Amino acid sequence: MKSIQPSSQFAGDDGSADAELTRLLAGHVSGAVPLRDVVARLAQTRVLVPVLAELGVAEQNPEGLTVDKEASSGVVALEASDGRRALPVFTSVDSMRAWRADARPVPVEAPRAALSAVNENWALLVVDPAGPSTAVVPRPAVWALAQGEQWRPALVPHEDGIAVDPEVAAEVAVAASPVQHVVRAHAEPGRTAEVAVVLALDPGLDRAGLDAVLGQVNARLAASEVISARVDSLELRIGAAR
Repeated sequence: MKSIQPSSQFAGDDGSADAELTRLLAGHVSGAVPLRDVVARLAQTRVLVPVLAELGVAEQNPEGLTVDKEASSGVVALEASDGRRALPVFTSVDSMRAWRADARPVPVEAPRAALSAVNENWALLVVDPAGPSTAVVPRPAVWALAQGEQWRPALVPHEDGIAVDPEVAAEVAVAASPVQHVVRAHAEPGRTAEVAVVLALDPGLDRAGLDAVLGQVNARLAASEVISARVDSLELRIGAAR
């Protein structure tokens, strides 16, 4: 992460948190503020990236995130439970000290931190992993931050609670429906992933036939620029072919 270096523009920074970001993070933890608002504020704020001088072996913190140091630069990476790596960023010196007292804070704009994470193929940002209010910024939002673009979540508020954004839902149908033996395909909020792709299939498929269909659907979904840019994770489910 050679791109993360101290900048003279933060020479007068006292290490305190942005008040509006703090408010939004607390609201997000309580369920009152959507993550989208947190990410929008992050795009306008400074964060602190931790650098460690010494780390002998990988460590696991109480949040279940494995702590590892990028050997060349001392920048810390976290490993989430699903194996993806994340860059921890902090709103203040105090929140970083609560996480690790031996970390040195490097102030950068949040979009620049996101760009560095993308360049390292790290999927996520974790804001204030030791609290007081923690937020995990998913891969599409990290990409949007890095590119200076507004993040458009795949899941949006709906009168019934939450639903898949219409553009994403339409792209799922376009990608999956042409595959042979797929009768119908639709998207809904996932159970173990962000978005579930529910497939209605021709009856009577054997295991090899089913695996072939699922492989083709997966390949078409992976090739979609819309899905890649907007969906953090997918699961496939087989529904009834009514």
